[in-house]
Amino acid sequence: MLKSMTGFGRCEVSKGDRKITVEMKSVNHRYLELGVKVPRKLNFLENDIRNEMKKYTERGKVDIFVTYENMGQGNECIQYNSALAKEYFDCYVNISNELGIENDIKTSHIMRSPDVITIENQPEDEETVKALVLEAVDGAADKLIEARKAEGESLKHDLIAKLDAMLSNLQFIEEKSPLIIKEYKEKITTKIKELLEDVQIDESRIVQEVTIFADKICVDEELVRLHSHIEAMKQDLIQGGTVGRRLDFIAQEMNREANTTLSKTTDAEISDRAIALKTDIEKIREQVQNIE
Repeated sequence: MLKSMTGFGRCEVSKGDRKITVEMKSVNHRYLELGVKVPRKLNFLENDIRNEMKKYTERGKVDIFVTYENMGQGNECIQYNSALAKEYFDCYVNISNELGIENDIKTSHIMRSPDVITIENQPEDEETVKALVLEAVDGAADKLIEARKAEGESLKHDLIAKLDAMLSNLQFIEEKSPLIIKEYKEKITTKIKELLEDVQIDESRIVQEVTIFADKICVDEELVRLHSHIEAMKQDLIQGGTVGRRLDFIAQEMNREANTTLSKTTDAEISDRAIALKTDIEKIREQVQNIE
């Protein structure tokens, strides 16, 4: 199935007191670029998240946002630094002795001294948290891919419609081109007759001139290649998969053939159709930039 590179996915996973929320959004990019933003305590999971995402997408700029909540009780603990407390006490005693003042230090004074009593978070169960995070990543990625597939289908139908419009213009050019040569032959014959009046006309010279003109304006090869490119692009769109780069290359080749066709023509109607071809090709080139 064809996939766009634009989409959004969100998933929330809860277990016990823990809740993980993952949101991700993607836009078009030449290669795969992953931006992962996680809480500091989950930094150890960044590479796991990146590796997990590579299972889902090959191209696009994907920003991933992870939030983590642990509402359980007893997630924090008190740490007592006995060595530091003793140093504070010894220092207070020395001050009392050196200055000859009363030592009125109480336990509460030492407890309030910096870093004697600290509150620390208990270490997380990394394996449990990792499982929850990756489950949420998978859920969000599934929804992201669903969105990208939906837009990819819309792009496919629109691009095929544009390719069909191109075929219509190609058919007009194919039918009109032989008539231009015929009209040129009649025009040059009439002009020579007017100039020479009763003098015998050299038919071989007229044939030669018409042949030279026909060779200059001939776009048969360009039209054949355009037909081939259109068919190839249709097949890729229907087949789907990671075809964005190939479609972009085909669009560039189509644009080259349309430019050559426009430069060769001397007919206003064919010029208009060639311009219409270039317009459709430019629209196609813009749209395939968003296909994975």
